[in-house]
Amino acid sequence: MREPGSQAGGGHVAHGVEELCGAGSRLYERALRQGRIPVEEAHEAPCLLAFGLLHPAVDDPGRLEPLAPAVALHRHLRTSEDRIARERRREAQLVDAFEPLLRLGGGRAPAGGTPAINLLSGRGPINLAITQTMADASRELLAIQPHISYVGKPAAILTDAMARDQALLDRGGRIRTLYQHTMRHSPTVLARYEWLSGDVEARSLDEITDRLLVIDRTVAFIPANKDRTLALEVRHPALVDYFVTTFERLWRLATPMHPEAVQQPTLDGVTPRQRAIAALLVEGHTDTVIAERLGMNVRTARVHIAKLAATLGSESRAQLGFLIARSGILEREG
Repeated sequence: MREPGSQAGGGHVAHGVEELCGAGSRLYERALRQGRIPVEEAHEAPCLLAFGLLHPAVDDPGRLEPLAPAVALHRHLRTSEDRIARERRREAQLVDAFEPLLRLGGGRAPAGGTPAINLLSGRGPINLAITQTMADASRELLAIQPHISYVGKPAAILTDAMARDQALLDRGGRIRTLYQHTMRHSPTVLARYEWLSGDVEARSLDEITDRLLVIDRTVAFIPANKDRTLALEVRHPALVDYFVTTFERLWRLATPMHPEAVQQPTLDGVTPRQRAIAALLVEGHTDTVIAERLGMNVRTARVHIAKLAATLGSESRAQLGFLIARSGILEREG
C-alpha cells in the first residue's frame, strides 16, 4: 500500500505503511510515549496522518493523538486481506471466463495448418492446461521426472496430481514414469505407487532429460525455462513423435523400480552409482557438474568419489582417472 496524497518534491518520499520512514517512526514513537503532540510537528511526517496512525484529539484540534499500534496493525492487515481476497476473486473470474475459450482453442491449428505450440506462463496456467489435457486422455501418460516437483509444496498439490493420474488409470489408461536413480528410495515416490492402482510402471536411470509429459501421444509438455514458470504445450505430431521415441529409448535402458524393483549389479566392488560417477570423472567434469547431472547434492557425490577412489586404490584425482580407465569398469557397465 503506497502512501496516498504524497507530494513529489515536498521533502517526504512516498512509501507504504509496511516501510515507515525514519521521521514517521520517531514521531509516532514520541506520540505513543507522550500521548499527544502538536499538529505542527506532523508536517515532517505527513505519512502518519495519511495512514491513520495520528488523528486530531477530540477535545483539542490543535493536538494529535496516536492510534494504538494493535488497532493500527489490525486495520492494515484487514486491508491487506481484503486486497488479497479481491485478487483471488479476480483470478477465479479469469479462469471462469477463459476456461471455455481454452477448450475451444486448445487443440486448434493456426491458420497455416501447422498444429499449435503454445507458450504457457505461470504455474497456475501450466497446471490448468495439464489437468484439462489429462481429463480428456484415455490411453497413456509418459513422464520423465528428474525431480519431484511437488516436494515442499502443499499436500493438496500432491493429492490433486495423484487423483488426476488415478482418473486416467480408472479409464483404462497406463502410466510409465522415468526417474533418476536418486529417486529410487524417495518416500514421496514410494508413497505415490502405494496410492495409485492400475497399470503403472516406473524405471530409473543415472541421467535423464528435463521434465517431459506426453499424453495419449498427441500432446507434450516441456519446461521453457529453468524455474519451470514457463512451459511449452506441444501438439505438433512430428515433435510429439520425437519425444515419444526419446522416452522409449531411455525406457529400454532404464532399471525397473515398480512394480518390482530390480537390484542394480555391483561389479568388482563398484556400485552402479559409482560407475556413473566414474564415467563423468573421466570426461573431466567437476564435482558440482557431476552432482547436478546425477540428481544428488555435491556432498553425496564427493562421498561416492571417495569410496570409488578407495576401491580402486587411488591417492589423487589424477590417478583416479587413470585407474578408472585401466580397471575396465566402464566397458563392463550394464
